[in-house]
Amino acid sequence: MGEVGYGIDLNVVRRIAQEVKEVHDLGAEVALVVGGGNIFRGLKESAAGMDRASADYMGMLATVMNAVALQDALEKRDVFTRVVSAIEMREVAEPFIRRRAIRHLEKGRIVIFAAGIGQPFFTTDTAAAVRALEIQADVLMKATRVGGIYTADPRENPNAVKIEELSYNRVLQEELAFMDASAVSLCKDNNLEILVFDMTEHGNIKRAVTGERVGSIVRASAGSSAK
Repeated sequence: MGEVGYGIDLNVVRRIAQEVKEVHDLGAEVALVVGGGNIFRGLKESAAGMDRASADYMGMLATVMNAVALQDALEKRDVFTRVVSAIEMREVAEPFIRRRAIRHLEKGRIVIFAAGIGQPFFTTDTAAAVRALEIQADVLMKATRVGGIYTADPRENPNAVKIEELSYNRVLQEELAFMDASAVSLCKDNNLEILVFDMTEHGNIKRAVTGERVGSIVRASAGSSAK
């Protein structure tokens, strides 16, 4: 969305695509899960009072639009990309088949997962956790607009403290709202680490993948280091 009120800011899409390409060029297997809030925000008034399931399906369709935009930007940079949708729409995306998605990654293609898991009442966070587990990802990286996990929203509270390492249990017990509880629980049950970082800072995607200290990490056992 960038600086616009809603919709797609192509400059942001191009920047993200370039950073993802740099990660891909390192030889990493990359799968992306995209949300649809930037588009759905423009439909929010229309969806007011709408049945939750219907609104969720509209949100899923918005994620497909974002995925196609990102695919276009990546392929303009000569990166082979596949959009894989949980809702079947063969003209614009492949249906989700777990083994096929893994095969795309093995062949060096970037996979963009769209339409969540195809069911209402599940967030993009949960979809990301599910897909990460299905493809046996090494880590789930949540790209946000803040520098990690804080004791409060740093955009609203200047006294918020960044927590660099913390456990799944602490996240759930203190209800730290960087990701919904069901997604965190899935990661906890399967020991999938979560890295939360600011994607608006240029180069952070590559820094996160190459192991530089960016953002906050959630794992089974962690200290309480704060900054």
